[in-house]
Amino acid sequence: MNLHTQEKIIKNKLGLLNLAKELGNVYELYLSIEDIEHSFTKAKSPQTNGICERFNKTIQQEFYAVAFRKKIYTSIEELQHDLDEWLYHYNNERTHQGKNCEGMTPM
Repeated sequence: MNLHTQEKIIKNKLGLLNLAKELGNVYELYLSIEDIEHSFTKAKSPQTNGICERFNKTIQQEFYAVAFRKKIYTSIEELQHDLDEWLYHYNNERTHQGKNCEGMTPM
C-alpha cells in the first residue's frame, strides 16, 4: 500500500483492521472500537442538550473566568492541571442543584 492512499491500517486490540474507508476518521474509529454510540444534537438547544449547555456555562463561569483573572498560564499542561483539579472538585465536592442531583455531588 502506498502512502498516498486514503486507506489506513490501524493496529488495535482486534488486530489489523482496514477501517478508515468505512469510518472516515480516527475519532469514529475510536468510538467503534470502544463500542460507543455517537449521536448529534442541535447546538445551543436546551431542549435537546440542556445538561451539556449548562455544564459549558458552569465551567466558563466557575473555572475559566476565574482562572484567567488569577493566573497567566505559560503552557497548556499548566492549564490542564488546574482544570483537572477543578473537575475533581466539581464532580466530587461541589453540590449540584440539578433535577437528578438534588444537592448531592455527581460522583
